[in-house]
Amino acid sequence: MTEREKAAAGFLYDANYDRELAELRAKCMNLCWEYNALRPTETEQQQTLLKQILGGMGSGCTVLAPFRCDYGYNVTVGNNFFANYNCIILDGAKVTFGDNVFIAPNCVFTTAGHALDEAQRNRGLEIALPITVGNSVWFGANVTVLPGVTIGDNAVIGAGSVVTKDIPSGVIAVGNPCRVLRPITGEDRHRYPVWEK
Repeated sequence: MTEREKAAAGFLYDANYDRELAELRAKCMNLCWEYNALRPTETEQQQTLLKQILGGMGSGCTVLAPFRCDYGYNVTVGNNFFANYNCIILDGAKVTFGDNVFIAPNCVFTTAGHALDEAQRNRGLEIALPITVGNSVWFGANVTVLPGVTIGDNAVIGAGSVVTKDIPSGVIAVGNPCRVLRPITGEDRHRYPVWEK
């Protein structure tokens, strides 16, 4: 079994010294560098590069530079995906975003966890556990989502949260560690003023 296959199967794998994985990361880093060097108005070139970087992409995808990921092929985004400045996705395992996901600046999605045993860690062994994000999820600024987390549809993750466990659908969750604050209700439709003619 290759190190890439071990990672996909959820086993400890050599993320640091395996040649195939190092080459795949280098390829993705070069593509991300090209993407981040584009002018903001070069939207056609951005879309072309995103299709080369990501494993799957819906329509209406916007990713503001700078953006970084490890491999890219493990990342799938749905329709109307928006990632603000400085989004980082460490995608040793699958990272799946549904439709209408909004990500504020400086958010990190990391599937990577290092071995707790120092001998394994010193050999470069890591674990990669998938992250799954439902539809219509909003992440506030500076959120970190850790390996193996699933976030349900219509959830709001408050700024600065560190998401260590699954978050159900239809809730506001905040904190470190992130926990459910309350459900989202019809009252929230009136939280902010709406301009009407």
